Amino acid sequence: MSKALWPMYENDIPEEFFLFLNAPAMKRIRGCGMHCGMEYTSFPFYKDFKPYSRYDHSLGVALILYKFTGDLKMSLSGLFHDIATPAFAHVIDFLKGDHEKQEATEERTRRILESDKQIVEGLRKLSLSVEDVYDYHRYPLADNDSPKLSSDRLEYTLNNFLNYRFATSEEIHAFYKDITITKNEEGEEEMAFTHLDIATEFTLLTLKNSRVYVADEDRYGMEYLARLLKRAIDRGVLKEDDLYTTEKEVIAKLEEDREAKADFASFRALKKVKQVDTILDENTYAVSSKKRYINPLVKDKGRVASLVPEVKAAIDSFLAEDFSKILTKA
Repeated sequence: MSKALWPMYENDIPEEFFLFLNAPAMKRIRGCGMHCGMEYTSFPFYKDFKPYSRYDHSLGVALILYKFTGDLKMSLSGLFHDIATPAFAHVIDFLKGDHEKQEATEERTRRILESDKQIVEGLRKLSLSVEDVYDYHRYPLADNDSPKLSSDRLEYTLNNFLNYRFATSEEIHAFYKDITITKNEEGEEEMAFTHLDIATEFTLLTLKNSRVYVADEDRYGMEYLARLLKRAIDRGVLKEDDLYTTEKEVIAKLEEDREAKADFASFRALKKVKQVDTILDENTYAVSSKKRYINPLVKDKGRVASLVPEVKAAIDSFLAEDFSKILTKA
């Protein structure tokens, strides 16, 4: 699905990118999805989703950066920013108790880059080093703090508009064409919109995405899968390093063990959750999540929420949502 957006980001993939696209570490993340395992469940919302991998997302981020900056170091930092993502992505943050910040999976990035001979050699050909590209946080246009707009945040937002059927390709293209670069309140470069009406429509639509990311089904499903994987690790069915292969390989290992296979079948059968007043059993729990939202700049005007009361009210309502509910499978 994401491939349909690549030509929108940039007409052609830069020649330099091809030094890295088939590197082992990049090929691995073709098998790691952006939906954190939810596409394996029976929740109706995720039915019929087309594949959207960390590779698709990463190449999209790199293309956006290259279009707006032409900076190869910055663009490659975007290409590599998810190279350490484990199978099921942010589910592993839940496993490690980092489900509110969701940063635990970034710790291996430099090590993975340094151990991939094709990446190291490709960088050498471009007179670059791992030091130049391993940390995309140093480039504000690649990544910045929420609720600012960066290429990373922009790419998965646009792609999920398409995935979630919240917008058509034409509507998404209209958002993208309105993007420009400006200086923000801290004097750093930031992606922004040219027109307030387009920025307003975009921001309100992003809140629909935001509610998907923290929906009862999503939070419950990710916690359910995290606990399943932890049990498999504790029993020796999986090793932590197995999580840094692909989802297909992890699932194959789970299905080699009778108990883990039954656990994963139960996860796949998840179709509906319900709120309850008390803990009923081991599959009943309350779990919080990171609240992702965007309050973009409009060039020469300010942030949308400060310009449009409707947007401020919608963001405030989202941020006030309570995660103290106890959930169980229905």
